[in-house]
Amino acid sequence: MRFTLSLMTFAAIVVGLAACNDGGTAVDSKPMKGADTEASGTPVNAKPEKFDPAKTAAQEPAGPTTSMVFDSYEHDFGTMDEGDAVTHVFKFTNTGSEPLLLDKCKGSCGCTVPQCPKEPIAPGAAGEIEVKFNSKGKKNNQTKTVTINANTDPAQTILKIKAFVNPAEAK
Repeated sequence: MRFTLSLMTFAAIVVGLAACNDGGTAVDSKPMKGADTEASGTPVNAKPEKFDPAKTAAQEPAGPTTSMVFDSYEHDFGTMDEGDAVTHVFKFTNTGSEPLLLDKCKGSCGCTVPQCPKEPIAPGAAGEIEVKFNSKGKKNNQTKTVTINANTDPAQTILKIKAFVNPAEAK
């Protein structure tokens, strides 16, 4: 009888302690002033803000900005067979008053390869970006993007290519 009573007391203590502890999270989530806040007033246990690429300085141009306008921001290759490789040239004009510097041109995947001019484009001058799309291993509707970072406002410009790829016959 004494053993059963001791076992029940121990079980009650364990259950009581488990009910009081929910994994260490605070019951009151309001920031408290004092020992559990940093000098900035931020709670010590506060969750960090999610990364917002729109707030990063890396996207801000480092100098005078200009602008560019494309003849078209999207190209549809139509229907093609899997394994075909096609190319489209996007034409643009520097419509600003500063030289246009294309910092980085990147395709959304390895099948989309842009070629951007390396030299500055003078105000009022035209330029071209050649985009190659290889449909090997691609099937059905395909939409790919090319992201261009330049000294423009906004700092990024997005070009799109589309195609419908007929799947190759299985061998």
